[in-house]
Amino acid sequence: MRPLPILLLSLLLLIAPAAAQNAPPMSMPPNSDSQMPGMSGPDRSMPAEPPSFITLLLAHATSGTDAEPASTPFPMLMTTRRAWSFMFHGSAFLSDIQQSGPRAADKLFSTNWFMPMAQRQLARGTLTLRAMFSLEPATISDRRYPELFQQGETAFALPIVDGQHPHNFFMELAALYDYPLTDRTLVSFYAAPMGDPALGPVAYPHRASASENPIAPLGHHLEDSTHIADDVITIGLTYRSFRLEASGFHGREPDEHRWQLASGKIDSWSTRVTLDPAPNWSFQYSIAQLHSPESLFPAEDLRRMTASLFYNRPIHNGNWASLILWGRNQSLSDGNIGNGYLLESTLQFRRRNYAWTRIENVDRTNELLVGEHPLPPNFTERYFTRVQAYTLGYDRELAHIPHLSTALGAQFTTYGVPPALKPIYDSHPVTGLLFLRIRLY
Repeated sequence: MRPLPILLLSLLLLIAPAAAQNAPPMSMPPNSDSQMPGMSGPDRSMPAEPPSFITLLLAHATSGTDAEPASTPFPMLMTTRRAWSFMFHGSAFLSDIQQSGPRAADKLFSTNWFMPMAQRQLARGTLTLRAMFSLEPATISDRRYPELFQQGETAFALPIVDGQHPHNFFMELAALYDYPLTDRTLVSFYAAPMGDPALGPVAYPHRASASENPIAPLGHHLEDSTHIADDVITIGLTYRSFRLEASGFHGREPDEHRWQLASGKIDSWSTRVTLDPAPNWSFQYSIAQLHSPESLFPAEDLRRMTASLFYNRPIHNGNWASLILWGRNQSLSDGNIGNGYLLESTLQFRRRNYAWTRIENVDRTNELLVGEHPLPPNFTERYFTRVQAYTLGYDRELAHIPHLSTALGAQFTTYGVPPALKPIYDSHPVTGLLFLRIRLY
């Protein structure tokens, strides 16, 4: 492991336990979530005044330097010790998935992540140290979980088809420094041996509109797959509700050896503009050039563009979070283009109930025809057809363990299958999923 990751990890592991021993977590009423100042109140009945965009960014409650609407609730544990503030986010799903059709599979697995963060004032600015970990390399066997029509990355040197890869154990190791030029202008620096460049919206494991869905979107590798990237450097300038960012990073997506901390030279770039014009709204557009992102096609570079619109609305005893997202990959070798479109929305109502949907319309490549087999000689990957996925889900929170929110839930997905894929998948494959969800609050 390299010196900078060792330093960041050591600081967090040394100071966080000391803080937890010397300052109890923030006291909250039963059946309520800890939330950032300015978010909906603990009883979820009287929304407080949301913070400014700059105040929201300084909280760094998401991965990388991403942003959601200022009214979005962020469940977490919070405590302080001397000059340091500490925040702990985390979520885990234990899921059983069942599918139908010729390529059906079933599996019991867990998706999960944990994010500790330490923050303090330094000179006139704010220093933030943040890490994020996942045990998915251990809780997802065979380096994948079933997901019909999904593709991207490898398992045992073969392309993953009809499956989703696990996250790395090290999802993020980062240091951030924010310096106010004026009360309305902020300059920000982000450095991460493993981190999230300025590309796309908040990644699906962390956004409120997907908070209850354990499964990755089919458009993941068109929209937000760079949320775990090597050697990321980002600089950002924020003025009132507008932000401009630029990142340099290593473009190769993580390999299948998920426990290690990889590295690579900075060979890719991205630029993102973010606008939060009102507390309930957030818009971003980003563009990037990715050098050799897929290990199976090392000579291929990609240009990726994304645009997204978040809407969040606190309601009596609940919250409603929605996202519209477009992502596009263009091969710089042959110009082949693939697009992904996503609509997802999660409604929390009567405090303990969550209902959600995810609708996708996503281009797929001819890797689906090959399946999880060695690629033929001189194989050229091309987008050639489009698949739709329609998901509905519901869960209900159970009695609270202190600082843990638990819920039992289920979701159901049906698909629109194009004629070219019906001989392989059948005309009407479906996916059902039952799960237990645990979240820090």
